[in-house]
Amino acid sequence: MIRAWLDTLPLVAILRGVQPDEALNVGHALRDAAFRVIEVPMNSPEPLDSIRQLASAFGEHCLIGAGTVLRIEHVAQIAAAGGRLIVMPHADVAVITAAKRAGLYCVPGVATPTEAFAAIHAGADAIKLFPAEQLTPAVLKAWRAVIPRDLAMLPVGGITPETMAPYIAAGAGGFGLGSALYVPGRDTDDIRRRAHAFAQAWKAGIASEGTHA
Repeated sequence: MIRAWLDTLPLVAILRGVQPDEALNVGHALRDAAFRVIEVPMNSPEPLDSIRQLASAFGEHCLIGAGTVLRIEHVAQIAAAGGRLIVMPHADVAVITAAKRAGLYCVPGVATPTEAFAAIHAGADAIKLFPAEQLTPAVLKAWRAVIPRDLAMLPVGGITPETMAPYIAAGAGGFGLGSALYVPGRDTDDIRRRAHAFAQAWKAGIASEGTHA
């Protein structure tokens, strides 16, 4: 169950544009902040090399995989590199089916309830609300009333520590974090600081919801 990876800290680090020679340093910075899910988008330079390095170094303690997976044939390549997670910007059921047949976790992107339910029926382990700029906390709250409660819904796109609380209150089960966390060339200490800030914002948001329950 993907919940085993999301329960501690359900934040997905999206390393779009990461170079293989910086992947391990970035991975260490994320682990220092207790991140357990790392995604290397397939439109990054030599993504399979970065996935291979991250999986070798952190695969015992982190769920490593690929994002922006658009083609069925990429699933086998990602698995061969040690990746165990397929993240998509869309809800192509053929890619979801290929991921599940390969024994991988799959988190497809959805922007409508119709896409969400199609992805769920195809075997999605969680769903990515993308882009979050379009899917507001009010939209998430409405979806949460009909989407199975045990399925994590992860807003992705433009998320910062300051914007997390309203989504958490609406039922977000975690977040995908892009350029507010990582951009190519960003100093490792800065990435570590940003990762800690996101982790603290998640914990604060959950604690706040607990006091309101």
